[in-house]
Amino acid sequence: MTPIETERKYIIEMPRLDILSGMAGYTRSEIEQIYLPSASGVTRRIRRRDFGGEVVYTETVKRRIDALSSFEDEREISAEEYERERENIAEGSRPVVKCRHTAEYLGKTLEIDIYPEWNRCAVLEVELSSPDEKIALPEFIRVISEVTGRREYSNASLARRFPPEPEL
Repeated sequence: MTPIETERKYIIEMPRLDILSGMAGYTRSEIEQIYLPSASGVTRRIRRRDFGGEVVYTETVKRRIDALSSFEDEREISAEEYERERENIAEGSRPVVKCRHTAEYLGKTLEIDIYPEWNRCAVLEVELSSPDEKIALPEFIRVISEVTGRREYSNASLARRFPPEPEL
């Protein structure tokens, strides 16, 4: 059975990395994502994720269920397969590059993506157990707006056009 991913996405003020890095389960990684041609309603991407020298390559296929949820199939691939597939980048897109900071908070993993295109804002994603689950965030994280389900903030859309940085 394909796992279902349910998550909320927020634009946040750039977090204090000194506080974030002291939280339980903290990791930092550099990510490059390449979006590949796929059928309507399906998103296919490959990812190179570097954890300070330990590199993991994956291919992910997502099929959207609704604004909060999608079926997600992910598998690890080799560096050679990544480089080969990298040549098949979707027409009109570019690699998405970001620095991901993850930490645990009240039993949830916070994934904060910092993009080189923005200086004051970042994107926070939190995976949920159910669509109606309430989310608690640390006091030092300031939400600017929730963008769950807004296509212009999906990584596939960011590969085509990066939106202007929101006002604080």
